[in-house]
Amino acid sequence: MRKIGINILIICLYCFPFVYFSMYKDFNNSSMVGYLMMVIITSIAAMLGNFYNKTVAVLIGNLASPLISGYFINMMIGNERWAFFFKPFTPLQLLILVSFINLIPQLIVFKLTEKLKHT
Repeated sequence: MRKIGINILIICLYCFPFVYFSMYKDFNNSSMVGYLMMVIITSIAAMLGNFYNKTVAVLIGNLASPLISGYFINMMIGNERWAFFFKPFTPLQLLILVSFINLIPQLIVFKLTEKLKHT
């Protein structure tokens, strides 16, 4: 039961639409706090996933979060200010870019956790 519980916890952590939340905070408050929270929380989830050998859960989560964010971003398409706020990118292009950039700190944390596990 514990193994399944950790998988579910990791996937649930990732199922939050981090990129959408970050873009929404940036759009409404001109604040980069959402992006910082995304990096911190997803890095912690990657660390937990590696520590408990739940790489599949991390991969599923990294696929689920952008899909859920994409859904919410599509819901904002009717807002003209939203469509032009992220120039030179469209909101969906920024979703893809931020999702890929967010993988970098996760990979770093993943590698550091590997070193800590083997010492």
